[in-house]
Amino acid sequence: MPAVIALTVILTARPRSPVGMALATTTIGLALAGPLLDEGVVCLVIAAPLFLGVAAIVGVVVEQLRESRTRRRALAVTPLLLLALAEGVGGATVVPRDDAGTATAVIDAAPADLARSLAAPPVYGDFEAVFLRAVPFPEPVSATGTGLAVGDERVVTFTPRRSLGLGAQPTPRSMTLRVVESEVSDAGGHVVLDVTEDTTLARWMDLRSAEVTWEAAGDGTRVTWTLHFTRTFDPSWYFGPLQHRTTGLAAEYLIDTFAGPAEELAGTRP
Repeated sequence: MPAVIALTVILTARPRSPVGMALATTTIGLALAGPLLDEGVVCLVIAAPLFLGVAAIVGVVVEQLRESRTRRRALAVTPLLLLALAEGVGGATVVPRDDAGTATAVIDAAPADLARSLAAPPVYGDFEAVFLRAVPFPEPVSATGTGLAVGDERVVTFTPRRSLGLGAQPTPRSMTLRVVESEVSDAGGHVVLDVTEDTTLARWMDLRSAEVTWEAAGDGTRVTWTLHFTRTFDPSWYFGPLQHRTTGLAAEYLIDTFAGPAEELAGTRP
């Protein structure tokens, strides 16, 4: 598929401006790079708008430099563009690397029902968020481990890593979490699980911990799920909001995953 995209651009594109030439060349480069990146093609898909956007801006600047009337304006913009693109080089960053994605919802179950659901192995379903379904993120398949006491562990198995290389074999991947803080009562609770081993998301972010808090809210339970992580991609002005949004959607998914069994225990879900 990447080769077809590259050939299509080469054979059909007839760029007549610096912007068109920059976009066509970048598209070809991205398409040809896909098969070389194995699972990194996920990163390529996410970063493609950044690559194409920068290529378009560079094309505009070059086009402006050709015109004597706008040359000064283009020369003034060029240092700002270079500064924005160099963000992250040498460790410098505008947006802090430590971040967290959070989601909150009220479920139709008692706090004790949710606690029992959290203590049991989950049954994972498909992603409902369009973004999570559109980008080939790893999907949780199953989990082993029970309990909410300090020291209890969970091992979550994800869909295997599949390389685009010919004859490549799928590689298993998983994540291990350990309960490090736990306060559970009939009125609510607070549990923190540290990520002790990760062969799933480590290529994209450094996921540190998962934190879930719940309390009674009327006839239901208010649940807040937070995923703490450290951003490893730059520039921050692009990947910061993107990873923040992605982890927020993942937190929503986890709430839905554990809300179903809790509501079944409460007898409120068919």
